[in-house]
Amino acid sequence: MPTKISIQNLNVYYKDTHAIVDLSLDINANQIMALIGPTKSGITTLLRSLNRLCELNPDARMEGDILIDGKSIRARDVDITELRRKVGMVFEVPTPLPMTIFDNVAYGLRLGHKRDRRVIAEKVEKAIRDSALWDDVKDRLNMPAMSLSGGQQQRLCIARILALEPDVILLDRPCSGLDPISTANIEDSLTKLKEDYTIIIAPHSVQQGGRIADRVAFLLMGELIEQASNMEIFSEPKDSRTSDYIRGRFG
Repeated sequence: MPTKISIQNLNVYYKDTHAIVDLSLDINANQIMALIGPTKSGITTLLRSLNRLCELNPDARMEGDILIDGKSIRARDVDITELRRKVGMVFEVPTPLPMTIFDNVAYGLRLGHKRDRRVIAEKVEKAIRDSALWDDVKDRLNMPAMSLSGGQQQRLCIARILALEPDVILLDRPCSGLDPISTANIEDSLTKLKEDYTIIIAPHSVQQGGRIADRVAFLLMGELIEQASNMEIFSEPKDSRTSDYIRGRFG
């Protein structure tokens, strides 16, 4: 598998807090990478660094580099808006906009100055289908997005990202608080989506990481302790701290 993202000696600080400590990690294209670790492991910070969302915090400072397709995301000629389209992020709490289901998914397209109604309709339908939400909403696209269940709202947020045709999808505990059926629907969607996208997820549990990830990285206090294939991490972890975390001895 070709490398999609190369994180090189990354350090992230919030004032005096060293949130990410000299982290280097390569992430392959068309795979699901799960980032696991206890609270304050720096996982959310790492995700937000990949499309420079960290810069929205005035106290944040970043050292090192992140390359996507061989190009630094910190280069002077990088368009941050385009970067965040290319590297879309879905947050822990679903954030549907106060508008219809259709308009939620079309919002980014229109913001990007797409005006052709037919093209927009086609892209919206494809995104909703790809997020495994179509069968639930195809007859009520003009209903308010807030009328959807929590799991449906989260899949709608995924569809909103997919409509922009990103290269990379970041997910920060997208199934936290969802029921098992909604969680299974999202996991099924992600397994199919990796055929077209590179996916990096902070799973809501170690077990979820074990179910869907191709590779797993274990972080502790901002440091990368170990990264390997799913089977290696869950069957034969090399570091005792990884083993202890996976087996629930801390965290």
